[in-house]
Amino acid sequence: MFVAGNWKMHTDHRAASRLASEVVRLTEPDARVVDVVVCPPAVWLEAVREQVRNSRVTLGAQNVFPGETGAFTGEVSPLMLKGVGCTYVIVGHSERRQYFNESDAFVGEKVKQVMKHEMTPILCVGESLEERDADNAETVVGRQLTGGLGGVSLKHGNQLVVAYEPVWAIGTGRTASPEQAQAMHAFIRENLIARFGAEYNVPILYGGSVKPDNATDLFSQPDIDGGLIGGASLDAESFAAIVRAAADSARR
Repeated sequence: MFVAGNWKMHTDHRAASRLASEVVRLTEPDARVVDVVVCPPAVWLEAVREQVRNSRVTLGAQNVFPGETGAFTGEVSPLMLKGVGCTYVIVGHSERRQYFNESDAFVGEKVKQVMKHEMTPILCVGESLEERDADNAETVVGRQLTGGLGGVSLKHGNQLVVAYEPVWAIGTGRTASPEQAQAMHAFIRENLIARFGAEYNVPILYGGSVKPDNATDLFSQPDIDGGLIGGASLDAESFAAIVRAAADSARR
């Protein structure tokens, strides 16, 4: 099982350090069986790295530019993220696609650059409410997988994580039912097996308003391998409760 916290554009220096420290403390028993990742804002990566050092919690970034160096004011390269200690990088989050017009092809370039520098991309895919209501959810997610993973090959399953985040369930308090989430996760699993082969067990996370009170039901589904957690990751106790639900699922 795998649980990542996406802190988005929240926390200041002190709050980020304190939150990371609390996450390390509260998740320590369950991080033995769950991969736990925190993804703070880029400016706090180094501060958070110091808090998670020598723990089982690992560091991730929320975004990356698909180039190593250059005149790209304000961007952060994979070399920089690798240098500050990141193991994971979120790419293709719906907010990046929606607000910054990131195309599937651009997301795919990010995936390749992250993997080139021996970090693991957490590739986000998901449909809007309009696309789901039009019965186009699988078409949209399939297109995003094709664009994000074009030209990608795997040597082992932990080179890639995929997160299914229905756009209509992000930050809205709405959550896909466990059955809805499972159906899409099964579709993604079939796509990944067709693309890479059954021997690569790529984790597939659910990312849409996961909370302590729905985590157990979601994580009990056969193709849901954990969660990409937004709002609940900003509260260490709530995040730890979600990690605990993932650990309970892993132990069953």
